[in-house]
Amino acid sequence: MQIKVAKFVVSAASQAQFLHPQKPMVAVCGRSNAGKSTLINMLANQKRLAKTGAAPGRTRLVNYFDFGDFLLADLPGYGYAAVSKEEKEKWGKLLDAFFANKEDIAHVFLISDIRRDPSGDDLQMVSFLNYHILPFTVIATKCDKLSRMKVKERVRAIANAYGLGTGNVIAVSGLTGDGKEELLQKLGHIISLGGE
Repeated sequence: MQIKVAKFVVSAASQAQFLHPQKPMVAVCGRSNAGKSTLINMLANQKRLAKTGAAPGRTRLVNYFDFGDFLLADLPGYGYAAVSKEEKEKWGKLLDAFFANKEDIAHVFLISDIRRDPSGDDLQMVSFLNYHILPFTVIATKCDKLSRMKVKERVRAIANAYGLGTGNVIAVSGLTGDGKEELLQKLGHIISLGGE
């Protein structure tokens, strides 16, 4: 598939502001600083569609982007230690409320830094997605930091840690564009299913 359009739509701070789209919606979630914004910018072929920052925890709202054939929802990152307990609870409630509308979600991309083993928060997120029967794919970012051999090894290790097949883990790099074609194929498949 080809992405011809990508634009920011709106930010939602509460359940009342969530969008209920007429087209497939892909949710992007993961730990703070795992590379969610870089991935969105790579898909959009834009440098600054989603704001990236050296400091983790930039996304504090649900940010919606229109990619033409599908809507993308960028969720607040989890597991960032330097955030107050109240803020973490607020994010947690926002994520719970978002996933409660699972009929609106076609697929979830769980973003994970390829160099790191899944955290307790990551494993909890996968348990949550499995429990709610939400289809998801693990996107292992920052693969440009490793050799091709090491990338294959890490994809296997991440798949094993989550109890998945290696076909459910896509290694990508927002810098080099590695893995982008595979990611676009996955998106094409999600859209062709009409969001299943």
